[in-house]
Amino acid sequence: MSDMTTEESDGGTQEATPIAAQSAVPVSGHDPDFAFRWAYGNPEAPFTIMEFGDFECPYCGAAKPVLHELVNGSDGQVRLVWRHFPLFEPHPYALTAALAAEAAGHQGAFWPMAGLLFKNQAQLDDASIVRYGEQLGLDTSTLVGDPAQRFAEAVRTDYQDGIDAGVHGTPTLFINGEPYLGDVTVTDLRDTMAMSRKRARFRR
Repeated sequence: MSDMTTEESDGGTQEATPIAAQSAVPVSGHDPDFAFRWAYGNPEAPFTIMEFGDFECPYCGAAKPVLHELVNGSDGQVRLVWRHFPLFEPHPYALTAALAAEAAGHQGAFWPMAGLLFKNQAQLDDASIVRYGEQLGLDTSTLVGDPAQRFAEAVRTDYQDGIDAGVHGTPTLFINGEPYLGDVTVTDLRDTMAMSRKRARFRR
């Protein structure tokens, strides 16, 4: 399930359907490590799940514990990489949250901040984000407002990489560069990676 940038259902909510990406995920040429800067799990894991997500997206919020459970139970076989893809129109605080997470990441607290943002999706205004930063012991002066704009280029680059890969909604997942179109469950993701491993062995 995912939030879409276009098309609304009859109920007025954004339609939740999987996205078919058109190509493998591009890695920003500005810095070879840029696309993988917010990684969770073993950096040498044979499987990388790259998520283009939005902190205000309820489907991303639902995917978060699933993906972390998958990584935590993988014995170092899977890592998760986050890329920002804020959906500006349906989610007015998505960009604010993305900038705050980016700023927190530069203080060594990307994933703790991400966890608080997902836990409090209905409260992503500046005052709330400052409060989350205080809970994490961060320098809150960089998290919101004009100081946070220094991180806008990083968010913009993630977003453009997503557009270039055919991303239109959140969450959109890629496994080792291939678009994942299944349900976001531990079982389905494990099955997909198991099939990928079998195909790789067959090609040898």
